[in-house]
Amino acid sequence: MITHGKNIKIFTANANPKLAKAIAEIIGIPVGNSEVGTFSDGEIFVNIGETVRGSDVFVVQSTSYPVNDHLMELLIMIDAFKRASAGRITAVIPYFGYARQDRKAKARDPISAKLVADLIATAGADRVLTMDLHAPQIQGFFNIPVDHLLGVPILGQYYTNKFQDSKDDVVVVSPDLGSVTRARNFAARLDAPLAIIDKRRPKANVAEVMNVIGDIIDKKVILVDDMIDTAGTITHGAKALMERGAKEVYACCTHGVLSGPAIERIAQSPIKELVTLDTIPLSPEKTIDKIKVLSVAPIFAEAIERIYEDLPVSTLFV
Repeated sequence: MITHGKNIKIFTANANPKLAKAIAEIIGIPVGNSEVGTFSDGEIFVNIGETVRGSDVFVVQSTSYPVNDHLMELLIMIDAFKRASAGRITAVIPYFGYARQDRKAKARDPISAKLVADLIATAGADRVLTMDLHAPQIQGFFNIPVDHLLGVPILGQYYTNKFQDSKDDVVVVSPDLGSVTRARNFAARLDAPLAIIDKRRPKANVAEVMNVIGDIIDKKVILVDDMIDTAGTITHGAKALMERGAKEVYACCTHGVLSGPAIERIAQSPIKELVTLDTIPLSPEKTIDKIKVLSVAPIFAEAIERIYEDLPVSTLFV
């Protein structure tokens, strides 16, 4: 029984319109009529070109680069829908920015992830749909329901198909101790053994590999992480694995942030292929032969339909 918005409407701002269109096409509806732009002084304006009164509105917007502009677009769109009497507003945030600032690592640090969560709820969002938060406990920062999708099923299926004839040679590798749980779940999906890179980080964005725990000699290894930003950790890890006897190195992540020297590092690294999801769109200059992009549109489309129909989203994790 549907007890809320009378129909689904999907809108997008400027972060990832291609993904929003793909989601809408799978559901079988057009993307909502809206315009998001800036005034001459840089202030963001929003025009909603159709009625949303009583509708179940889903706003698709990753808070990726430029993070602050995309975050403000999301907040202002939510406010516009709230004031236009939308029945329910769901913020669909495939990539949630500021997620790395989730705790006080030193004195007087902000917890920006909590601040952003409060802003989204205050703007008028009734629930959030996101994927692979950098720290899963960020779900608890929200005072509204959060549906947290995982990228592992998509990536796992890709590698299951890719290595179906040589699965005994595959080892999943966690690039650091903090990613062990994610890598273990990924390895279980592939029915592959797990190895761990134990490293020391002298300073931000610089990683020094200390040891590899597990057997990777003459193996095809898959480095798995939730996001790749400057690619320092993943490329150093790939180099260390090759030096220690790995046959081939592959890498995958949910969020391809790929900022700064990331593309150059990946191009020059021993990584044979990097697979990422389209939670963040890749600009043309970041599109190189080594990088393959898989779409999250089908899983987000199914999650949106399930939310609308008041069905459980947990079945998508199987």
